[in-house]
Amino acid sequence: MTMSVGWYLRRLSRMGPQEIAGRVTDTVRRRRWRATPPDCPSVTGARFTAVLPAGTLAAVPADAAKRLVAEADRLMDGHAEFFGVVRDDLADPDWWRDPKTGRRAPSGYAFDVPYRSEDAVGDIKQIWEPSRHQYLTQLAAAYAITGNERYAERVAEHLRSWWETNPPLRGVHWLSGIELGIRLLSWVWVRRLLDGWSGAADLFEGNPVARNQIWHHQRWLAAFPSRGSSANNHVIAEDAGQLAAACAFDWFPESARWRAGALRSLDRQLRANTFLSGLNRELATEYHGLVLELGLAAVAEADAAGVPVPTTVRLVLLRMTDALAAVVDNRLRPPRQGDADDGHGLIVDGAGTDRWGSLLATGEAVFGRLDWWPAVTGTDVRTPLLAALVKPYSKNGTGPAVSRPADRPDHFADAGMTILRGPEEIWCRCDGGPHGFLSIAAHAHADALSVEVRHDGIDVLADPGTYCYHGQPEWRQYFRSTLGHNTLQLDGGDQSVSGGPFLWTRHAQTRVLTADTSGEVARWSAEHDGYQGSVHRRRVELTSESKELRLVDEVSGPARTVQLAFHLGPAITADLVGNRARLTWTRDGEDRSAVLDLPEGLSWRAHRGESEPPLGWYSAGFGRKEPATTLIGTGTTDGTEAFTTVLGFRG
Repeated sequence: MTMSVGWYLRRLSRMGPQEIAGRVTDTVRRRRWRATPPDCPSVTGARFTAVLPAGTLAAVPADAAKRLVAEADRLMDGHAEFFGVVRDDLADPDWWRDPKTGRRAPSGYAFDVPYRSEDAVGDIKQIWEPSRHQYLTQLAAAYAITGNERYAERVAEHLRSWWETNPPLRGVHWLSGIELGIRLLSWVWVRRLLDGWSGAADLFEGNPVARNQIWHHQRWLAAFPSRGSSANNHVIAEDAGQLAAACAFDWFPESARWRAGALRSLDRQLRANTFLSGLNRELATEYHGLVLELGLAAVAEADAAGVPVPTTVRLVLLRMTDALAAVVDNRLRPPRQGDADDGHGLIVDGAGTDRWGSLLATGEAVFGRLDWWPAVTGTDVRTPLLAALVKPYSKNGTGPAVSRPADRPDHFADAGMTILRGPEEIWCRCDGGPHGFLSIAAHAHADALSVEVRHDGIDVLADPGTYCYHGQPEWRQYFRSTLGHNTLQLDGGDQSVSGGPFLWTRHAQTRVLTADTSGEVARWSAEHDGYQGSVHRRRVELTSESKELRLVDEVSGPARTVQLAFHLGPAITADLVGNRARLTWTRDGEDRSAVLDLPEGLSWRAHRGESEPPLGWYSAGFGRKEPATTLIGTGTTDGTEAFTTVLGFRG
């Protein structure tokens, strides 16, 4: 996907003067850096001291260790899966090849590589992901737990290969700060987890090639921080990686300056990226998880190195953890809101480990659980490792006295998220928040007033997900469109105007009118002005006694065509007759059912797995999609009648 002149003009229009000046400086620096990169300063007597405290590995639960070792053995055999693409070449990977398209990224000066063009490069996410080296942290963790040196030797082999293939500023892996930041964090943990191996020092501190790579990664991050309208989760990864490396690899004349700068930026950017309620401002739950993981990992490195961390950093991470505990359903699944690319900050666990349960377990170890928190029943490797390094919040003066919620929050006014809960674990998310974060709202979807409904953790009215970023514009457009969400579309257009795959040039403004979750009937209502000349208002009521969810949609303004969409989860079978859909599914071997009574004033059709144009899909994870039923009601509105939908659950 090569960007046009029009895209650059639209992108420029969303920048302020300070950001434009910063980007001009970046351009000049990139041209100056085209010459042969300098070697890192000479280092003598480098040592690695940021080791795990004695006894840490003994605290890893046996079942979590078993899952990790099983995953490590798969990796040793060369098997892995990235974003739905199964690979069997990871025993000896080609660092520049995209297995999905078969294309290989061109070489040369990094900033000349047209990474947005799938025709020239392939799927950039497929190329970048293995080079985050998070599979190497898994192998290193398997060594730490088992003592089997074959895992350590494979890690060393792959690191030496990567360093040789990707010298500083050459090729596709020197283009994106988030990639460099996460890679640095992985290297820190690889070195820590290999500490008992006799070759660890020769691989890292005793290796001039490794030192040169570590120095150049940090030099790059200090020179090209994400700026202005791009200062979202990317800048958190940049800061976390820079801080981790400057703490654990404290070998260079610049280390103290890089460390101080990264810590200042992390403090500022964590607060900028997070609502006071604790939810992430991107309103994309996967990125809430990524930022929380990165923040905890960064604090772990600072604490391990004895570097004082501002109390505001810990306070933001505490609020984020409490917010996550508040919004998950009974199966510990958070909302599926906004973009999701399955990005992780630190991976040391095997397949089958619950990401959100792991994060809450770490939060419990670091901050302490509240009485209303959901129980975490799973186990993981990461929690005991992080907990061994991070100072507990309430001890040693690491956190101020803070008032945490006495009861489970269900309305987050600043984020515009409201959770309605009913009997039989009915869970409903109502979206009345800002369109997205910063002027480009890069990871937002056009989903104002959408709802997401689950029954005992099963998606009934589902948020379809994300599926892709680059290379497939028609799919990118669909999965973030208004029609791709459980809300109402007017005149065939989106509520917010897209200027590109990560750019919105006009944002719908949404206002929550009612959010009353107490009592027998929980009520929520909101409106937005995204359709110029018209206002869409939606009311939602969840009645506990009848186990019934009622949605009422109203449109004020001139006569317009209407499409009302309800996307069913992939486990749901629908039998649509007229304006009534009977829904059936199975949970834990038990048959469940519901009835969806749809507005009579619209003509209803079921769609499933259609591609021209896309309609009727569900993406469980990045790069993966499967057919699911979407019910579309078509008609007109002149502003005089409401459209009422009733979802009634049965036993």
